[in-house]
Amino acid sequence: MKSLDTTIRHLLHQGTVIPAHPLALNSELKLDEQRQRMLTRYYMASGAGGVAVGVHTTQFEIRKPEFNLLEPVLKLAAEEIERAGLQQPFIKVAGIVGPTDAALKEAQLAVEYGYHLGLVSMGGLHAYTEAELIKRAEKIAEIIPVFGFYLQPAVGGRILSYEFWRDFADIPNVQAIKIAAFNRYQTLDVVRAVCNSARRNEIALYTGNDDNIVADLITPYRFNIDGKPVEKRFVGGLLGHWAVWTKKSVELFHAIKRSVAEGNKDIESLLSTGIEVTDMNAVIFDAVHAFKGCIAGIHEVLRRQGLMEGIWCLNPDEVLSPGQSEEIDRVYKLYAHLTDDTFVKTFLEKEKTIA
Repeated sequence: MKSLDTTIRHLLHQGTVIPAHPLALNSELKLDEQRQRMLTRYYMASGAGGVAVGVHTTQFEIRKPEFNLLEPVLKLAAEEIERAGLQQPFIKVAGIVGPTDAALKEAQLAVEYGYHLGLVSMGGLHAYTEAELIKRAEKIAEIIPVFGFYLQPAVGGRILSYEFWRDFADIPNVQAIKIAAFNRYQTLDVVRAVCNSARRNEIALYTGNDDNIVADLITPYRFNIDGKPVEKRFVGGLLGHWAVWTKKSVELFHAIKRSVAEGNKDIESLLSTGIEVTDMNAVIFDAVHAFKGCIAGIHEVLRRQGLMEGIWCLNPDEVLSPGQSEEIDRVYKLYAHLTDDTFVKTFLEKEKTIA
C-alpha cells in the first residue's frame, strides 16, 4: 500500500487550491502539448497547491482508444511540476474512473508518474451496488492513497447513501473526499458520515460544489457524536471553476482562511463575494442548460485570455450553449475584480521571453 508523503499530507489537511486541469487541443483535436504544459505552469504561477489531471474537466473521453490521451496528460503535468523545482509541496491528483479492473490500471499508471492521490469517481457505474463500489475503492486504496469523489448526476455521477459514505470513510487509505454533489442534503450526508467515522481526523474534506464554494469553505459542520461535539470543515477545494481566473481564486481562498482563523471576520463581505462567484460559475458551467456547456465554458475563458487556442473538445457535443458567450461577457463586466486577465497577460509575456 502506497502511503502519503508527510509534507503532502500536511498540505492536504491544511487545505489548498487544486484546479481541475483542462485539456488543450488544436483544431484537429490533437493534444496541444505546448499549451497543455503552459496550463500546468499557469496553475503553479497562480499559487495553486496542486492540480487534478485526468478528471471530468480534462474530459473523460481521453480514455477512449481512438484518443488514448490519459497517459500523455498525466505525463506532461508531472514533467512540468518536476521541472519547476518548486520549493514547497505541490499535490498531484490523478483521476481514476471506470470498472474495477480499468480503475486499478489507472491507479498503477498514476503511481508510475508520481501522483500522490487518485480521485476515485463512482460515476458511470450504475450497475454496481454500493457494496461493490466499496470493494472497488478498497482495491484502489491498496495501490494509491484515495481522494473520494461525489460527482453530481447531471455530469455522470450517481446518488450515494449516507451508509455508503460511512463505509467509505473507514477505508484505511482514504485521505480526502471531494464533495461535488451540488446539493446541500447530499453534501451533509458525506460530512456527517465522516464525522461518525473513527478516521474523521485522517480525512480532509474538499469542496467540489462549484455552486457554493465560499459558503462551503466558511461553514463549520458540527454534530453530536456519542455525546461529544465533533466539528469538521472543508479545508480546500478541488474545482473545475478554479481552472479559470485561478490567481484570483487563490487570493480569495487565502482571504477566507484568514477570516475563519480570525473568528469569521468579514464574513458578510465574503458571503456576498460568494454569490458573485456562484453567478460566474452558473455562466461558465452553463447551469441553465443542465451543465451541457461546462467544459466549453471553461475553455472559452481560457481562450479569451490566450491560454488556449480554441474551445475544441473531444466530444463534438461539448460546445457553448446558445447565449453562453454573451453571459460570459456579462459576468466579465460585473465581476472584473474576480478575474485575473492582467496576471495572465504578464504570465504570457514571461512565457514568450522564456521561449
